[in-house]
Amino acid sequence: MEVAGHRRRWSKEAVVGTLLLLVCMFNAALLNDAGPRTCPNEDYLTEDGICCNKCHQGYKFVENCRGVGLRTTCTPCPDGQYTDQMNFSPNCRRCRRCKTSNREVEESPCRKNQNTICRCEDGYYNFKIDSETFECRKCTQCRPDEKEKQICTPEKNTRCECLENFYKVKNKCEPCRKCIAECKHFCASPTQKNVPDGREVINAIAGCVVGILILFALGILITFKVTKKCTENHLNPSSEPSGVSPDSCEHVLICEELSENPSLKAVPQSPLREQEQPNLPDCVPLEINIPELIYTVLDLVHVQQVKQLVRSLGVKDIEIEQAELDHRLCREAHYQMLRVWAESGSHAGGGVRGGMLHRPLLQDLLDKLRDMHLGRAAEELETKYGIQ
Repeated sequence: MEVAGHRRRWSKEAVVGTLLLLVCMFNAALLNDAGPRTCPNEDYLTEDGICCNKCHQGYKFVENCRGVGLRTTCTPCPDGQYTDQMNFSPNCRRCRRCKTSNREVEESPCRKNQNTICRCEDGYYNFKIDSETFECRKCTQCRPDEKEKQICTPEKNTRCECLENFYKVKNKCEPCRKCIAECKHFCASPTQKNVPDGREVINAIAGCVVGILILFALGILITFKVTKKCTENHLNPSSEPSGVSPDSCEHVLICEELSENPSLKAVPQSPLREQEQPNLPDCVPLEINIPELIYTVLDLVHVQQVKQLVRSLGVKDIEIEQAELDHRLCREAHYQMLRVWAESGSHAGGGVRGGMLHRPLLQDLLDKLRDMHLGRAAEELETKYGIQ
């Protein structure tokens, strides 16, 4: 009986001990299997249950650390990529490109540890669509009845507010004309209901005055330009340049017989006298107005060839320079150069005599024109003045 009871107690103790052993082994297994569940902020937990350090900004992950106290293998981001946070990612992020189509300009270039920073160009502001996307929109211009409360910046749009004595109604500024709640500061007294708006009258008068002044100034300017244009385009060939009196009556006589008979003199003929005496003797020489001849030459010879022509006719450089100094307009200066040539003939004895010009002087002009390959101009002069 005692042996049986002893065996029964031993069996119970063995079972309890076995259960306790199994519980302890199970708990140890759970603890070993779980490992450390958290790591410091700058570390991460590997699949092997080891806390490894993260890669710094500008670097990307290559290989886990191989044990406690060892470092993670990292490598710098390639060009055009970046990481701006501590990480254990095998990839860097691609740098952003500023979009000129969206009115963006680069404020700071992309670096290995920082993405490109773009901003809106001047006159535009950043309108955020979401945390990653924004749009550059044109800065708002305050209306005439508004004033700027805050200027436009690349980050914020313009802020406008109504001018004094105006109030906002449906996003529009209305003038204070009645003693309403928004216009109490404009009212002279609480009982006053209508306040005359003298500002509008003053603005209207000022606008009318400015408009009249502008129209007057435009009228003067247009009149001046039209007059100047007409003067340049309608120069009368018989008109004298500066320094030549319009009342002077100088004529050039071309007549070969004059050299044989100096007593012959030509009298200036008016159109009326020509009609009264249509049949002149053959010995009466042809009479030509000096300014008309000179202007005809200027019309036929290119402006860049006039100085070459007068030099070939014997006009000195000092006389050419003096003509250019005396006359601002090129045509007037060229006129004076040819006039010097015409008058020099009287001093040489073969050109102008008693107000008449011998054929040799005009013939010299025609020869010089042909020497300069201006035969057409010479033919025009011969046709105009009946030279055979």
